[in-house]
Amino acid sequence: MATTRQICAVCCLVMALAFAPRAAHAQNRLGGHFGAVFPLVTRAGGTTVTLADDFSIGFPMGITVKTSDQWAFDLELVPSIQNDPLSVGLTVHPGIIRALSNGYAAGLRMAFDVNQASWGFTPLVNKAFPVPGRPYAFFVEGVLPIRFQADPAGGNRTSIGLAAHVGIGF
Repeated sequence: MATTRQICAVCCLVMALAFAPRAAHAQNRLGGHFGAVFPLVTRAGGTTVTLADDFSIGFPMGITVKTSDQWAFDLELVPSIQNDPLSVGLTVHPGIIRALSNGYAAGLRMAFDVNQASWGFTPLVNKAFPVPGRPYAFFVEGVLPIRFQADPAGGNRTSIGLAAHVGIGF
């Protein structure tokens, strides 16, 4: 009888250890960001448009999954407002980011403009400015949006731009 109790106790202990909750590491692997992006200049169809010509602003917000100390997958959504003509857009912007030294990072995003005949790529370079003792950092990012678009006449065109993205990452 003592042997049965001992076997039962050992089995219960093994099961308890097997199903015991593991230490959570999500806080070390999940992050995000929020900011504002300003398209400084865009060239499309032989025309160059600057921020002064047609003011627009986007509000990128993203969820980051760090797959290692150097690599991350980042899903960014960018609602945007354009002044002339007044329109509101949304870009779905998944990408990969590689951490570099001294707070720099580089990455490449795909770009899918919702409800528009436009898609493309966005290479980026980012510099973080950590806040001592805080779990967040401010950042500035240079982005180079490249888009393949259908124009109103039914043809295709490619646009390329330069934009500045500033924000806070956590």
